[in-house]
Amino acid sequence: MTEAETALGYEQARDELIEVVRKLEAGGTSLEESLALWERGEELAKVCRRWLEGARARLDSALAARDAAEEE
Repeated sequence: MTEAETALGYEQARDELIEVVRKLEAGGTSLEESLALWERGEELAKVCRRWLEGARARLDSALAARDAAEEE
């Protein structure tokens, strides 16, 4: 993730993505504006995906550590 993407928290990225989708669904924007919104939406979706993948990795690590401790 870039520094700018890291500064953007999951909730912020998700909320902005929701707003982008609303604007696209509402229509009424020019082709250029729609493309800019689409591109921003793709960036925000990547940020959200990376946050979720990171959370999943941390959860998997914690579960593996717990299982290893239980086996000892």
